[in-house]
Parts: sequence; C-alpha cells; structure tokens
Amino acid sequence: MRFQGRRDIPLNDTGRDQAKRNGKALADYLGKAEGYDFICSPMQRTRETMEIIRGEMGLEPTQYAIEDRLIEAAYGELEGMTIHELKANHRDIHRDRKTNRWHFCPPSGESLSMTLERVAPVFDEIIKPSIVVAHGAVGRGVRKHLLGLSEEDAAWFVFPQDKVFRFENQTETLV
Repeated sequence: MRFQGRRDIPLNDTGRDQAKRNGKALADYLGKAEGYDFICSPMQRTRETMEIIRGEMGLEPTQYAIEDRLIEAAYGELEGMTIHELKANHRDIHRDRKTNRWHFCPPSGESLSMTLERVAPVFDEIIKPSIVVAHGAVGRGVRKHLLGLSEEDAAWFVFPQDKVFRFENQTETLV
C-alpha cells in the first residue's frame, strides 16, 4: 500500500478495468440513471474513473460536476511512501497510526476526522440521487457519517475498488 494522498496520478490499467466493471454494474442496476447527479473529486484518477463509468453507462463521459471538497485526504510528508517504508523508517508515526487511526494526523497532513469535517457537508447538501466518485479516506468518513459507524470501524474499513456502494436510509448495499 502506498499513501497517494493528493499526488495527482492517473489510473493504472487495473483501475481502468475496475472502473469499467463499476460502470457496467451501474448500467445494469440503473440503466442511464435518469434523474441522477454525477459528482466527482477534482483529482485526475477520479475524473478518469467517472468518465469511464459514464461511458460504460452509455452517457456523455464529461458531463458531471466536480466538487473540490471531495479531494483525497492530505497525507502530508507521508505521500508517496509505502506502509513498509513508514514502518521501517518512522516507527513512532506507524505506531500512532495503528493505535488511533481515526484521529491520526500525518505530519503536514489531515486526519480521517478532519476529512469527515470537510466532506460531510457535501453529502448533507445532496438532494437528488447521486453517483459520487471519490477516495478511500473520503469513503471512510462518508461511511461513518451516513451509517453511524464507530470511529474504529470507519477507520479500518478496506474499500474494494471494484465495487459500487449504495447508501440509502442509513444502510449500505453493494451494487
């Protein structure tokens, strides 16, 4: 695992295949998703994901809203580092991350708690059914916010990137 954070990298081939799978799943589930809004983080990898998804749904790929508050959490000085490098070179930071992941703030970065404060208003402002493409830290915050999860459960959730999550009435289902 590598802490990408706000490094604006493109999708790799695996990510493109996952986006195609998710677009096909959404097309099967929603058709052309009439009446839905499409909202995306401003980062290159999420925009590319959204455009692939929309293409697979038979929609104009570039017709979606960009929401700056959905940007990935800042990992500060850890960006670009692998978990193995963190453990080997920064044992104290690694330990702090493991013992209190929800409130752990990387040097010059932001915690999951801080990320939730930034993204919760986005989801509170959504009126119409929406398809949102964002990031892992954003998703952890959203799960806590929309499902009422504990900090521990939200912090350690591992997102499968080849799945679509549907949130409705404080429940979550996979599409």
